[in-house]
Amino acid sequence: MKVVIVGGGIVGLSSAFYLQEAGHQVVVIDKEDLLQGCSYGNAGYICPSHFIPLATPGIVKQGLRWMWNSESPFYVQPRLDSNLIRWGWHFMRSATAQKVAAAAIPLRDISLLSQREYARWATMPGMNFSYQHKGLLEIFKTQQKAEHCHHTLQQALSLGLTDTRLLNQQELQEMEPNTRIDALGALYFGCDAHCYPNQLIPQLIELLKRSGVEFITNTQVTNFETSRDRVTKVIYEKGALTADKVVVATGSWGRQTAALLGVRIPLMPGRGYSVTMEPPAGAQLNYPAILIEGRVAITPLATGLIRFGGTMEITPQDTPPRYNRVKGILRSVEAFYPDLSVPFPPTDKIWYGYRPCSADGLPYIGKIRSYRNVVVATGHAMLGLSLGAGTGKLVQEIVDERPASMDIRPFAVERF
Repeated sequence: MKVVIVGGGIVGLSSAFYLQEAGHQVVVIDKEDLLQGCSYGNAGYICPSHFIPLATPGIVKQGLRWMWNSESPFYVQPRLDSNLIRWGWHFMRSATAQKVAAAAIPLRDISLLSQREYARWATMPGMNFSYQHKGLLEIFKTQQKAEHCHHTLQQALSLGLTDTRLLNQQELQEMEPNTRIDALGALYFGCDAHCYPNQLIPQLIELLKRSGVEFITNTQVTNFETSRDRVTKVIYEKGALTADKVVVATGSWGRQTAALLGVRIPLMPGRGYSVTMEPPAGAQLNYPAILIEGRVAITPLATGLIRFGGTMEITPQDTPPRYNRVKGILRSVEAFYPDLSVPFPPTDKIWYGYRPCSADGLPYIGKIRSYRNVVVATGHAMLGLSLGAGTGKLVQEIVDERPASMDIRPFAVERF
C-alpha cells in the first residue's frame, strides 16, 4: 500500500518509520528541506512529566498581564483573525480544572508509549542520538510555586509516575554540585528522558532513506484530488502523487492543510526560541531543568553544549522575531543559575520555530469523517518531539486498522 505523508517533522518521520516497518511504500513530502522546524530547536525532552496541558485555569488572566511585557514567556498577538478567535474561544473553554485532569491520562499514556519507542530506537544501529533516561528537575523560587509543585507531585503519584519526589534547597544543590542554584527547591521527575534533536532527526532521515522511504522536499502541497470518500492524489507545486492512504503531519501548518480537505481544526502556531552554546567556564549541569517562574527549559547536551529555550508566542508565521523574548529567557537562567551568566548572542545564533498548538493542549491524531483514507497527526504544541515516536506508532496502527496501543479517543481530530 502506498502511503503519502505530508510533513517531514518528527511526527511525519516517525509515522514513516513505522509505516515502512509495517511493509508499506512510503513517500514523505515537505515544503522545506527537513533541516528546519521545531524538530531541531526544541529542548529534546521525552517527558511523561508533562501531563498538564497549556490550557490551564488562570493562564488567560496571566496571559493578559504578560501582554505588556516584551520579555514575557507567553504572548498572544491581538488581531482580527477568525481562526484566532475560534481557537481562543475553545482554549478558554478548555482551561478548567476538570478538563485539565481529564487530559492527564491520555498525555501520560502517549508519553510513556513514545518513551518506550525512543528507547528501542536508541538500540538500533546508526541511531546514536544521545538518549539519556536520567530525569528532569522543575525548579521553583517562590513559596507559591512550591505549593503548586506539591500538588503536581500528588498528581504524578496518582498517575503511577512513582519516581517523582520533592527536593528541598539542599537536596537540589546536591544534585547539581558544580553550579550554584538560587531556588527554594525542585520537583524531580525520574520518569523523564532527553536526547539531542540535532542528532536524532538526521539519523532518522538517513535510516528511512536506507529503508527505501522516498523524500520530496522544497515543494508545497496545494490540494488533494478526491473520489467519493477517498483521497486519490496529493497535488503539489511540482506534480502529483497517487496515494492509497494519506497522513497529514504538517505541524503548525496543520490547520491550513486540513482545510484543503474541508476539515476545520482549532490550531494556532506558537513561536518558541532557543539558544545553544558552550556553558560559561566553571559551570556544569547534570540534569535538564524547567525554571518554573520563568517558563524556561535548559538541557545539558551530551556534546558538551547547553540549550536554553522557552516562550510561547501565538503569532502568525510571517511575524518578524521578537528577540526581547530571548533576553527574558537568559535573564531567567541567570536568576536561577548565577554562574550561568550568558551574554546576548548574535541573532544568527538564535533559533526560533513554530509549535502547533491545539485549543485544549491535546494533539489531533486520527481519521477524519470526510475521507476514510486520511489520518491527521498534529497539534502537539511543545511536546512534538516528546510524543513523536508514540504518535508515529499510533498513525501506523490507524492506517493498518489495527487496535491502537492506547485509547486515542481524546485525540479525535474533529472533537470541537
